Amino acid sequence: MLNWIEKRTGFVSMTKDFLTEDVPGGASYWYVFGSATLFAMIVQIVTGIFLTFFYAPSADTAWESTRAIYLNPFTHFLLSVHYWGASAMIALVFLHLLQVLIWGAYKSPRELQWVVGVLLLLVTLVLGLTGYLLPWDMDAYFASQVSLNITGLAPIAGPILQNIAQGGGTMGTATINRFFGLHVWLMPAALVGLVGAHLAIFRHNGSAGPVVDDPRKLKVGRFWPDQMFMDAAVSFLVFVVIIFLTLFFPPFLDAKADPTNSQFVPYPAWYFLSLFGLLGLVPPSLSIGPIPLPMELIATIIVPTVFLVVVLAIPWLDRSTTRSFSSRKGILWGTTIMVIVIVILSVYAQVTTMAKQAAAPPSPSQATVLAMSETSTTSTSTTAGGGAAPSGGAPSAGSANGAKVFSTNCASCHGAQGQGSPGAFPPLANNPVVTGDANKVIGILVDGLHGSISVAGQTYNGQMPAWKGTLSNGDIADVITYIRTALGNNKASAVTQAQVNAYKP
Repeated sequence: MLNWIEKRTGFVSMTKDFLTEDVPGGASYWYVFGSATLFAMIVQIVTGIFLTFFYAPSADTAWESTRAIYLNPFTHFLLSVHYWGASAMIALVFLHLLQVLIWGAYKSPRELQWVVGVLLLLVTLVLGLTGYLLPWDMDAYFASQVSLNITGLAPIAGPILQNIAQGGGTMGTATINRFFGLHVWLMPAALVGLVGAHLAIFRHNGSAGPVVDDPRKLKVGRFWPDQMFMDAAVSFLVFVVIIFLTLFFPPFLDAKADPTNSQFVPYPAWYFLSLFGLLGLVPPSLSIGPIPLPMELIATIIVPTVFLVVVLAIPWLDRSTTRSFSSRKGILWGTTIMVIVIVILSVYAQVTTMAKQAAAPPSPSQATVLAMSETSTTSTSTTAGGGAAPSGGAPSAGSANGAKVFSTNCASCHGAQGQGSPGAFPPLANNPVVTGDANKVIGILVDGLHGSISVAGQTYNGQMPAWKGTLSNGDIADVITYIRTALGNNKASAVTQAQVNAYKP
């Protein structure tokens, strides 16, 4: 059988060559980071595939489907493994790159191998960022909002990229769909492609081995069985740690995202703490004489971009002729200082965030959140944020579709009960404009609304998209009817599809 396979594929000889290749310096636990990272990636892919069977990506169903995952012991276990596996993978990629940097294994002819490794870290971070939003709970919403706002600070391309990522001017179903697509399709495809390129280049160049004055004096070992055993042992240890964290420290699911909660303090993922710490240290703006300095732009866009460019260019910036530690003191001292700075910024962000959370209204316990229905959870999170929980009535049977359209397309901006968002989106409950001229309300939904508006003496600057072409005339009629009859004390006449069909600007 093996001969038959070998003649047709060459797999047997390729496997033999791989297992019997020389390992410079012999087998060592210093060489296990790459294999452990690959193992963590496989864990993420397997658990991620199964989680897609249970997750529904929309503003109306994301939190609900995540809550259902939590309520099932098997799927909750899968989600917890996926959560901690992400942290393990990011940590292992970082440690692997740090080891390569310390050992000088980026030097010729391995420059491109280093570049691919840095790109792998970036893709892994993007996977963490896009996955963070998907539960659509309070922390996911507001932490992701900060990340998207940071993206929007970039000159020229920033607002465009933010609009594309959000799927419009505000976060909602389109945002979840884009993040889900990035997290499940684009980034994993990029990750697998980069891993393949990294392994191919590694196979071509071979292992750099430990740092010695004369590599020719290194003893030579075989990959099988010694190095294979060490790789498997450490990968198993990584799996044990993930399972331990899964069983004893499962991830917390907060109440469903409520954009109107102005007092909620999000906690960023640990691998972005340093960026949040840097953002928290700088003032929004600073002037040198008459010249204003955009400090947020400098801290969140310019500094990380310059840092990334320098890291990518290290193989060419390091002009030493050998990999010895003594000849690369500048690189090693620079690496030490940067690691210390990242740790300090992360600790600062951790301490300040915890202090802000302690001062803010507490989130409901995990048991409370899981015991709540969608409506009660949203109301609780709104009350915890300092706003009054609206007392809107339930929609009638005839406006059931309107309630569904509202929850999917409107609630992320105007609130689940139409309470609005201060300074951004006006309340729809108890709003005289909403309950006034029906033709005017139809026009607002069909054509959109741009520029500042004033409601009850309050100014709102959010943008209302034109729903013509996105929603059917029947859906527009139903959602207007729902808003005019079921939110707050609204008691206006219903709107029919015929009225929407007959509308003219």
